[in-house]
Amino acid sequence: MKILFIGDIVGKGGRETVKKVLPDVREEYSPDLVIANAENLSHGNGVTPDHIEEMQKAGIDFFTSGHHIWGNKNGVLMLDDPDFPVLRPANYPSPDTPGRGFQIIEDGMGNRLLIINIQGQVFIKDHVDSPFKIIDEILEATEDENLSGIFVDFHAEATSEKTTLGLYLDGRVSAVVGTHTHVATADARIFENGTAYLTDAGMVGAYDSSIGVKTDLILKKFLTQMPTKHEPETEGKMVFGSVLIELDEKTKKALDIKQIIKIT
Repeated sequence: MKILFIGDIVGKGGRETVKKVLPDVREEYSPDLVIANAENLSHGNGVTPDHIEEMQKAGIDFFTSGHHIWGNKNGVLMLDDPDFPVLRPANYPSPDTPGRGFQIIEDGMGNRLLIINIQGQVFIKDHVDSPFKIIDEILEATEDENLSGIFVDFHAEATSEKTTLGLYLDGRVSAVVGTHTHVATADARIFENGTAYLTDAGMVGAYDSSIGVKTDLILKKFLTQMPTKHEPETEGKMVFGSVLIELDEKTKKALDIKQIIKIT
């Protein structure tokens, strides 16, 4: 089974880049499933049903997110719909939080992939439960499922937290890929016990920008320390950050991991 995971898609520029680049990537690498992080999909803050549908038509099968998923009420209202293909981080502490943090989906060959969306605690303001504890509970709850693989999107700031969770899960899940920083890291590898790992997949958004946001706005914020509304950059060169992971469906271990980064 081959999984293509796309990093944080940022606003209109990111969506247009997905529509431009993804068809060629799908043709070249023939992934069985395409997953993307969508927390910044709609103007950099949350999702809308229309934008999710737009990305599905472009070739994305399922979506993870992060703490910005709450930024658009139209998307939040859809999170409890079991047919809405978007996860929110699993470790929000209240059972009343909309949505779900994990789901099993199938590819066209009947392979069953468990997707887990989890959020870090370090340097992120939301007071979520321990990702280590919650992911243990999810793995225990799904241990009797006939799975072909387990994919984890760890939405976190600190590289140390991401790496530690990856090592903690080595041999227990198929892949751990980080999101949130919008900057692709150069440490794609397979751990000793068969788990593919990458600290951050990067983003789909403006290449010459402040992680997808108009640079002048962020520069003003750094110079003045005044609150600044983020505005996604839609002009100029765009980057498509993603990673391709190949799994052995019988062992659920990773066979290969390859970063795919396109500048357009």
